[in-house]
Amino acid sequence: MNLIQKIISMAMISLMVLGVGVPGDAEALSIKQEEDLAKEFLKVVNDNYKLLKDPLILSYINAIGKRIVSVMPEPPFAFRFYVVEEEVYNAFAGPGGHIFVNSGLLEAMEGEAELAGILAHEIAHVQCRHISEKIARSKKIGIAAMAGMVAGIFLGAGGASAAGNALAIGSVAAAQSAALAFSREDEIQADQIGMQYLYDAGYEGNGLLTMLRKIRSRQWFGSDQIPNYLSTHPASDDRMVYIDAYIQNHAPQKPSPKDPKPFEMVHTRLVALCQDPGTALGHFEAKISKNPDDIMAHYGYAIVLTRENRYEEALSHIRTALAQNAFDKDFLAEMGKIYFSQGRYEEALKTLSSIADSPSQNPEGLFYLARSLAALGQTDAAEKAFLTIAEKNPDLVQVDYFLGEIYQKKGRADLVHYYLGMHFYKTGNATNARFHLQRAKELITESQKKEKIESALKDLDKK
Repeated sequence: MNLIQKIISMAMISLMVLGVGVPGDAEALSIKQEEDLAKEFLKVVNDNYKLLKDPLILSYINAIGKRIVSVMPEPPFAFRFYVVEEEVYNAFAGPGGHIFVNSGLLEAMEGEAELAGILAHEIAHVQCRHISEKIARSKKIGIAAMAGMVAGIFLGAGGASAAGNALAIGSVAAAQSAALAFSREDEIQADQIGMQYLYDAGYEGNGLLTMLRKIRSRQWFGSDQIPNYLSTHPASDDRMVYIDAYIQNHAPQKPSPKDPKPFEMVHTRLVALCQDPGTALGHFEAKISKNPDDIMAHYGYAIVLTRENRYEEALSHIRTALAQNAFDKDFLAEMGKIYFSQGRYEEALKTLSSIADSPSQNPEGLFYLARSLAALGQTDAAEKAFLTIAEKNPDLVQVDYFLGEIYQKKGRADLVHYYLGMHFYKTGNATNARFHLQRAKELITESQKKEKIESALKDLDKK
C-alpha cells in the first residue's frame, strides 16, 4: 500500500471511531467533512512520517504554493505545503488542501518552475475535489477487505512490519487502488486547470513537463524503483503530450520569477539537511573541487559541517561565501548559528542583529538571535524576539520551549505551564503535555490561550 493510500485509510478509520460522517455514495465530501478529515489525516502523517521542519525551506515552498493559490477564483481551503523526508519521487494532495512533496523529488528539481508545476497540479486536484470523491467512494470497500486493511495498516504503519504491509496489500490492493488512485480523466482535468493556474501565476508549463519526464524515466530502473507518484498519477505519457501542446499555445499572464537564488538556496539546504552527512559532504566537496567560487556549495558544506559539530571548518566555508556576498542574510544567519553553537554568544548576537530588520527575514537567524539574547541574560529582549518568531512561524515548535524558560526566569507560572504544555503537545509528548496544560488551565486568564488549552486537552483525550 503506498503512502497516500495508507494515510487516507488510517484517517478514515479514525473518523469512523470519532463519528465523523462520510457519505455512502460517490459524491464528494462536504467542505466541513473534508476539513474534519484533514485534522485526522495530519495526525496520522505526523505520527507515521518524518516531516521536514526547516523554516526557511517551508517558508519558500509555501510562498510558491500561495502564489499559485492566489490566482484561484475561490479556493475551497486554506492551503498548506509540507516536505516529507523520503527519497522516493512522490507528491500528493491530502484532504483539506494539505499538499506534500517528498524531499527526494525536490532534490531532483533544477528550478522554481519545476516545483511550481508539481504544486499547481496537486492544487488542481484539491480544487476539483478529486480527493474527497475518492475517499467517499472508498467507503464501498467490502467488510473483509476493510478488516484486512485495518490489520495491515496497524501492523505495517511506518514500515514497521513487512507482514503487515503484505496483509494490507493482499486484502485491499484491487479495491483500494481503484478507489483512491486518480483516473486518467482526473489527471487530464488537473493538468488543464493546473496549467491555467501556472500561467496565471506567471510560470510556464515547461517545469511540469520536465518533472514528468524525470519521474517517468525512473520506471526503467525496475519495478521496485517505480516512483509512488506514478501509481497514483497514471497516464503520464498522455499527459506529457497534452502539456507539450498546451505550452506551444500559451504564454504566462504575468512576469515570471527571474531570480534563481531563492530556489538555489532552498535546494542547497535540502541536500545539506536531508541527505546522510557523509553523502552530503561528498556532494559539496565535489562541487567545490569543480568550482572553488561556488558560494552555494560553500554554504551547503558549512551546514553539513555544523551538523557534524565541525564548527571551525564550517566557519571557514561560510566566510568564503560571505567574501563574495557580504550582506547575504542567509549566510549571516548560518554564521550566527555556528557562533551560538560554539558558545560565542556576543559574536552570535552581533552577527544576527545585523539581519534582524531585513525585509525578508530568516526565521532560523531570528531564532538564534533570541537564544543569544537569552544566553546573555537579556530576558526582556529575548521574550520579545521569541514572541515575534512564535507569531510569524508557529510551526517552529522549539520556540514554545524557550518561552517556557523565559517565563520561568520571570516567575510567570501560568505562562511557563502554557508554553511548555504547547511544546510537548506539538511534539507528541502526551504525558508532559497533559501535566502542563492542566496546570495552565487553572492559572491562565487570557481567553484566547484558554481556548487553545481546551482544544489541545480535548485532542489529547482522544488518544
